[in-house]
Amino acid sequence: MGVCCSSGSKSESSLHHDGKGMNKASRKISSATVHSEGGILKSPNLEKFCFSELKAATVNFSLGNLLGQGGFGLVFQGWIDKYSLTASSPEMGMAIAVKMLRKKGSQGQQEWLKEIKYLGQLHHPNLVNLIGYCIEDDKRLLVYEFMPNGSLENHIIKTDSFFQPLSWNLRMKIALGAAKGLAFLHDDAQVIYRDFKTSNVLLDTDYNAKLSDFGFAKDGPTDDRSHLTASILGTHGYLAPEYANKGGRLTTKVDVYSFGVVLLEMISGRSAIDDNRLSEDQNLVEWAKLHLSRKGKIFLVLDDTIEGENALRGALKAAELAGQCLSTEPRLRPTMKEVVEALEQLYNSS
Repeated sequence: MGVCCSSGSKSESSLHHDGKGMNKASRKISSATVHSEGGILKSPNLEKFCFSELKAATVNFSLGNLLGQGGFGLVFQGWIDKYSLTASSPEMGMAIAVKMLRKKGSQGQQEWLKEIKYLGQLHHPNLVNLIGYCIEDDKRLLVYEFMPNGSLENHIIKTDSFFQPLSWNLRMKIALGAAKGLAFLHDDAQVIYRDFKTSNVLLDTDYNAKLSDFGFAKDGPTDDRSHLTASILGTHGYLAPEYANKGGRLTTKVDVYSFGVVLLEMISGRSAIDDNRLSEDQNLVEWAKLHLSRKGKIFLVLDDTIEGENALRGALKAAELAGQCLSTEPRLRPTMKEVVEALEQLYNSS
């Protein structure tokens, strides 16, 4: 790819990047040192893009290529040559997702750097692949692999989505993949994700789940500390009570709670917070717990699109697992490794 002429040398030094990019041989050598099931690189293995290249790849950031937007900024689809990584046409190129940071001050800059810190060094089949970044003047962009099936939210929550409802088998495949991603973060990377939700679980062509958006991620406690005290970041409806209500008490069990919320969304087809419902039914966890505690009422939690005796049986077991993840006592929640083991049984039986 072309050499990028950037004026942001001070900011670039914080990325520990020499600004020369990587040739294909060095990329292959770096990738070969990482086990296919997950690993941690010693330094970010990323490409450095010119703004002009990304502008051309997205057809001048055309609204027709706009994939979505979030707190970080706008996300556009683009196309680059698979080998040279220069701008290409849709017919000839590899699809990418380009995220452009909103100019919103130091907080956005910190989230941008965290994406590079974590996704530049962590390699796992269930984490989205960060290809590279762009830093020129006040411009901050990130380049990811394109995920053609969008987010889990599109399939489960948004009724106006053009995606078809997911089969029970696919739901379990996605839940298992996302759980494996979290388990890798907790056990191998010692990282607390802190923002697990349906919109951050992306799906590739084969509905493999990949975690995205690491702007709120944080290194886990060290020196035998049981927890961290951290500022309360995340999304309403997914936050564990000990984290949201007790001064930001942060452990990996916060992610387990959030996983329980998402699993409940996948089972029920309802969002974590739904302002369109009656006030007593707006919070999914509070509503579902009333039914999960009574065996005769548990069917009221299940999505109407879940059909078939085997699927219903699996959904009931998944609901029990979600209930365990949503325990108000963190110590009573399973670890993500235990969640993976439980979901593997459910997926195999589905």
